[in-house]
Amino acid sequence: MAALRVLTFTSLFPSDARPRHGIFVENRLAQLVRDCDVDARVVVPVPWFPFRSPAFGAYARFAATPRRAVRGNGLQVSYPRYLMLPKVGVALQPDNMARAAMPDIRALIDAGWQPDLIDSHYLYPDGVAAAVLARRLGIPFVMTARGTDVNVIAHMTRPGRRIIDAAGQAAAVITVSSHLRDQLITLGVDASKVTVLRNGVDLDVFRIEDRLEARAGLGLPTEGRLAVCVGNLVPEKGQALAIDALQDLKALRLVIVGDGPLRRALGERAEQMGVAARVEFRTAMPQRDLSRLYCAADVLLLTSEREGWPNVVLEAMACGTPVVGFDVGAVNEMIVGDDVGRVVPIRDRTALAVATAQVLATPAKRELIRQHAARYDWSSVSRGQWETFQRAIIGTPRSTPVPR
Repeated sequence: MAALRVLTFTSLFPSDARPRHGIFVENRLAQLVRDCDVDARVVVPVPWFPFRSPAFGAYARFAATPRRAVRGNGLQVSYPRYLMLPKVGVALQPDNMARAAMPDIRALIDAGWQPDLIDSHYLYPDGVAAAVLARRLGIPFVMTARGTDVNVIAHMTRPGRRIIDAAGQAAAVITVSSHLRDQLITLGVDASKVTVLRNGVDLDVFRIEDRLEARAGLGLPTEGRLAVCVGNLVPEKGQALAIDALQDLKALRLVIVGDGPLRRALGERAEQMGVAARVEFRTAMPQRDLSRLYCAADVLLLTSEREGWPNVVLEAMACGTPVVGFDVGAVNEMIVGDDVGRVVPIRDRTALAVATAQVLATPAKRELIRQHAARYDWSSVSRGQWETFQRAIIGTPRSTPVPR
């Protein structure tokens, strides 16, 4: 029997220019290919931008993205360019993405690789664009919801309407948390279509290491208590609250890892709060170094305003590090007891500091925390994906492709 040919279509996927962008999608797909009889190709639409100068920040990384690549896991990836005008282009984004991707997909088909289904990640614009492509190709597609696409975009008038329409056409809709599933059903998506498949964690990459050795390896002080925040430096990640909480946690140091437009503002915030000597910023790290950082820390702080299934929580837990996080997204599905961390019910600096102090006062049983993370292994996710894809193939009759 031939392998299932899966076309993964998403703007969330790493490249040499953005090595951590959407790495959870790559991890999920790579595990599926390892565990199941799947032959995958990946198409990752990237906004067109003409200049590579670092002065243009994130836009320059669009320009620096290679046109094609074979990732270290053997996945063949193409990165077609599409026109994306900031703000005013949002309504046209799905159609522009689909239009730009079609030549690459046609080239695959002409070379003898005919996809059996489309696996799309992020509902808008990606999932809506996948619906356009699936209609043109006459094949089923599956959408995966990941967080802001449901929490924010689905509540916008036109994008929300297109998301619901696309979900109606999809063979299945996957969510990475029960919270997102409930929200989609409330918005009108058919409950029978929605399946929860949580993200897993790579236990080979994220593993327990001696805390003092980890600190020494990263050039961090070997004495004292250490907290870390990991995420893009953007308003919705809320790292300013972690900085503010240091006023009530006098002996705690904080390392903030990530890149983004708030780097300078967060540094100024630390100065204003009088805690700058205890705050260190580091740019985004490869996963191996990130694992070492989790091991070096006494606690991970998750200060986001909204989340889907925050991967950093499981990554830290796999390294035996407890987590303190605000009650957003699936956080209360992940932190299920005081032995692995604390869920902070109100978004408040003092509440964050109190919960952090409680965790620091109780020595973490690192192996038990890791065992909790190990419940969310990628292999079980792969089995769920395989079953979902098989149902999609069987339950969705092929339609006639749209002529070129």
